[in-house]
Parts: sequence; C-alpha cells; structure tokens
Amino acid sequence: MTNSDNTYGTFNKKTQILSQIDDGSTAPTTFDTVAQAKSFFYTDSALAVFDECCTGLQWALVGSTGLKYTIAFGTKGGNIAAADDWSETYHSRRNALSTANQWAKNGHDTEEVDSHLF
Repeated sequence: MTNSDNTYGTFNKKTQILSQIDDGSTAPTTFDTVAQAKSFFYTDSALAVFDECCTGLQWALVGSTGLKYTIAFGTKGGNIAAADDWSETYHSRRNALSTANQWAKNGHDTEEVDSHLF
C-alpha cells in the first residue's frame, strides 16, 4: 500500500510502459492479471519500494504481454532534506537495488509516456 503523505499535493508524476524484449527465439510471457505482470517484471524488493515510497501508484496491463504504471510522490513536509523525501528515497532505493541486480526480474524495454493512469 502506498504512503498517504499528500497534504501538500503530489509531484513528479511519471508513467512508463514496460515491454518484454522479443529476441525471436521464445514467445513472450502472457499475463491474465496485473499481479502476474508485476511479478514477472519486478522483484518483491522492487515492488516494496513502489509501495512504500509512492504516494500515488496505479498499474495496468498493456495487451497481454506488457505493463503500464503511473507514480507520483507526496512530501513528508517539515524541514526535511530533499534526499529524505519520498521521490529521492524511491530513487536511491531503486538505484541500490538496480546496482545489486535486484530490481528487475526480467530484462525489458521501458518507454515514458504522457498518458497517465490517474
């Protein structure tokens, strides 16, 4: 479940579409549910980062082989350092997991789009 720090609004909204890499040798994995797609593309640790750091988060299937998400971040408020706020916490935790090869389960292409889910 996402955090609820939206007293001052949400910021840094971003939407991405994840597509499986088609190498021509294997058929793409198909998904019946968003949960299946999330689990295919991301590790449990990565999904925890989304849930803990995002204030707004919505997922959707793209066809039966892709995944789309929109994220946005609130602020903890007060006199905290920017590095301690939700957006930067998300980025630092994502980078740490990526560096350790613990962010994505399967390689994929990512496209940033303007058609937000919320």
